[in-house]
Amino acid sequence: MTQLTTDQHERYARGLRALAAIDGDAGHKVIDSLAEIAPDFARYVIEFPFGDIYSRPGLDLRAREIATIAALTAMGNATPQLKVHIEAGLNVGLSRAEIIEIIMQMAVYAGFPAALNGLFAARDVFAARTASGQAPAA
Repeated sequence: MTQLTTDQHERYARGLRALAAIDGDAGHKVIDSLAEIAPDFARYVIEFPFGDIYSRPGLDLRAREIATIAALTAMGNATPQLKVHIEAGLNVGLSRAEIIEIIMQMAVYAGFPAALNGLFAARDVFAARTASGQAPAA
């Protein structure tokens, strides 16, 4: 791993705080899974998306997760990341019904297959949260 500058330390610390607030354990699991194979990439994920982008003042975390869930659904090929961000959406105040509406909206722009994949990802996340005893959001 390369030596970090003071700016990178600040970005990293800011990113870790944002990651914890948004993704919680799911985000840390992604970072931990990268530690052995690509530790620099794990650091980049913390610094750039979370330390720089998610920490910007222009949108709140709820709005950022709406955009992220929509984008990942539209991609149609990012189910693991979509599941992490569905969890994140719930963590920052989105309801299950709102997440379903976001995903259904993507059928218009990304097609039914992408929306179906997103709905199945949401079903899996909701079922896992229910099984773990987490109260469902409205």
